[in-house]
Amino acid sequence: MVDFSRTIAFLPQFLAGAGVTLAVSALGFALGTAIGFGLLACRRSRWRAVRFIGALYTSFIRGTPLIVQIFVVYYVLPGLVGIDLPPLLAGVLALSFNSAAFVAEILRAGLTRIPTGQYEAAKALGLKPAVTWLKIILPQLFRIIIPPMVNEFTMLVKASSILSVITVVELTRTAQNIMNVTYRPVEAFMVAAALYFIVLFACSLVVRRLERQAERARA
Repeated sequence: MVDFSRTIAFLPQFLAGAGVTLAVSALGFALGTAIGFGLLACRRSRWRAVRFIGALYTSFIRGTPLIVQIFVVYYVLPGLVGIDLPPLLAGVLALSFNSAAFVAEILRAGLTRIPTGQYEAAKALGLKPAVTWLKIILPQLFRIIIPPMVNEFTMLVKASSILSVITVVELTRTAQNIMNVTYRPVEAFMVAAALYFIVLFACSLVVRRLERQAERARA
C-alpha cells in the first residue's frame, strides 16, 4: 500500500535535489550553447580541416551514449589533464559537451530557413558581416530555434538524472538516498517523478509564451 507519510518528511531534500538538477541542466545548456556556436562556426569554416573537426565532434557525441561521455569526463579526462574534477563540475561539463553537438545542429538547421537573399541584400547595402549577423540573421535565427532549443533543454533536464552514477546528488540520486532510508521506493520515485513533471511543464509554459512573443514581434 502506498504511504507517503515518511517520504513527505524529506520534501526539503527533494526540493534541494530538484534545485541541483535545474542548476546543472541550466549551466550545461548555457555552456553547451556557447560551444554549439563555436561548432557552427567550424562547420561553416572555409578550411576543410576545421569543418572536418566540427563534423567529427558532432558525429562522435551524437553517436555515443551520454553515460559513456560522463565516464570519459569524470574518469578519463582527469588522467589526461592531471586535474581531479569534482562530480558536480564533471557532470556540468559532460552535459555541456553533449548538448553542444545538438545545439550546433539546431543552429545549422535554423540557418537553412533564412533566405540566402538576405545575405546578398545586406552585402549590397554595404553592411559588414558582423552587422549583418547581429542585426539581421541572429534575430530571425533566435525566433526560429526557440522550440527546438527549449526541447533540448528539457531533454537535458531528463538526461541529468544519469549524473547519479558519479554521485551527483541531483533529484534522482536524492530519491535513491531517501529510498534507502525509508524503504519506500514507490513513494520516493513518485515524488521525484512529480517534481520532474512540474519542472518540465513549467518549461513548456515558458516556450509557449516565448513563441507568442515571437509571433507578435514578427507581426
